[in-house]
Amino acid sequence: MCGAKAGGPDASTIKPGETTIQGQVTRDGEPVTGYVRLLDSTGEFTAEVPTSATGQFRFYAAEGTWTVRALVPGGTADRKVVAQKGGLSEVAIAI
Repeated sequence: MCGAKAGGPDASTIKPGETTIQGQVTRDGEPVTGYVRLLDSTGEFTAEVPTSATGQFRFYAAEGTWTVRALVPGGTADRKVVAQKGGLSEVAIAI
């Protein structure tokens, strides 16, 4: 099960005990707006959120192996993430 929230992640809004995947999308060190998808270990679409104005995103997900895919104007990039139960996984995606 995955819940997704739009807008920039704020550390104070992380839910204790939740498995969280969050990060930022950048190009040449500057934030990029677009969308980020969460794909399960078989590549199946699970969720999608828009990035904030600062390129940030957050997903609440089950533990396991995930692919985070950034879809922004002029580029796409994937990052593999292994989420631990109740942990926070930070993902930096440079396009």
